[in-house]
Amino acid sequence: MGCDIRILQMEGAKDPDEYIIKYGNSRFKALVDKALSIIEFKVKLLKQNLNLENINDKIKFLNEIAKLISKVDNTMEREVYIEKIAKQYDISKEAIYAEVNKLLYKEARGEKNLDKPKPIAVHHIKQETNETPQAIKKRENTIISILLSGDITIFQTIKQNIKIEDFKDITNQKILKKLYEEFEKGNSNINSIIDILEEEEQNHITEIMADDYEIQDVEKAIDDILKSYEKDKLVNRKYEILELLENNLEANQKQELEKELSSIIIQLAKIK
Repeated sequence: MGCDIRILQMEGAKDPDEYIIKYGNSRFKALVDKALSIIEFKVKLLKQNLNLENINDKIKFLNEIAKLISKVDNTMEREVYIEKIAKQYDISKEAIYAEVNKLLYKEARGEKNLDKPKPIAVHHIKQETNETPQAIKKRENTIISILLSGDITIFQTIKQNIKIEDFKDITNQKILKKLYEEFEKGNSNINSIIDILEEEEQNHITEIMADDYEIQDVEKAIDDILKSYEKDKLVNRKYEILELLENNLEANQKQELEKELSSIIIQLAKIK
């Protein structure tokens, strides 16, 4: 329901009223200030029944906290919990990331298990990875529209970050290829470039030029587009790694993949 629930822990009194009478309001306020979040409280309870010096208990602890964290929908909130728990209980962040994402991935694939994350977490994954073809085409059209300004500096920035094969629409891909080729030759005369395009490509260029992409700040628009491509690549690689982790791997291979997965998750969290 979106409530920020905290757990206040008291000793020496049966309720807040008795506690304040015995110890005073300021001491009670100190308890309120130190109240734990639901996740932190559950982790603390879990820890009480386990010996983290014992390997089996530590593995069980890791699995259980992964189940708790995987139910947190907010990516940044999950990030904070993982950082804090890893430091407090001396557990590898990469190991926690890997277990959490395995659970989320299984849920996203529709696999049944008794401890799977809540549907809201799955909804987040779908929003993160599913982009409609129309949205992709609009993004590509926007890039072409920006390139049609003939600005070589803009061209260099885009070409450095976006490959021709990154485009999904075939017509857009052909247009981008020709624009790249001509700009590389030093030809930034848009009219002359349009003249050498096929009729279908010329018609598409006309549609692009007639559309309004509401670009007020070109640099910001380019930055937003590049971030969206970066995010797509990171998300795709994330799922590749999760697929690989389903297999029986050597310990060092698994460790390297989990390390890369952790890095990807952190990068995704930083992309606004």
